Amino acid sequence: MKKPDVEALVQQFLKHKLTLALAESCTCGLAAAQLAPATGVSEVLLGSVVTYHTEAKQKLLGVKKETLATYSAESQQTTNEMALGLQKHLPAADVHVAVTGLCGDGASATPDKPVGTTFVTILLDGHAHEYRAELTGTADELRQQAASLIYEKLMDLLERRQVAAVAAQPSSTRPGRKASTAA
Repeated sequence: MKKPDVEALVQQFLKHKLTLALAESCTCGLAAAQLAPATGVSEVLLGSVVTYHTEAKQKLLGVKKETLATYSAESQQTTNEMALGLQKHLPAADVHVAVTGLCGDGASATPDKPVGTTFVTILLDGHAHEYRAELTGTADELRQQAASLIYEKLMDLLERRQVAAVAAQPSSTRPGRKASTAA
């Protein structure tokens, strides 16, 4: 995975006039910390909560005990509930991101969900975008790759949002088009 350009990401958030909130488990706050040096981040990042332990996921974000028991703390279902809990507690944010995953051996690692499996949920414009990736490396490398995955997916969604906004404009007002004149 290439080194993320967090400066460009923050500039995209500013361009779209969007704010961001993060719920981080496996990244332990790394995603928010890496955004900190970017110009304009204080206008973009509303906050980040680190919910590493299941108790924190339950008490701070409202993740259901049944979800954790059925699917584990490292699952798409848990990440979805983390994102929804974050949205409930920080409704002023336009984009809510949750991440969890396996950065080391643990009880929930299985052949279908090996160490390195990472789940991300991004709530944007009323839609939940779900991502699952199987990353490789040391625990520190996995955390870095998970943060990079978040930035990559956010940039992709913002670019797609921009394309959709341009496509929704009347053809006579789209950038690079000249209005036709009828004779």
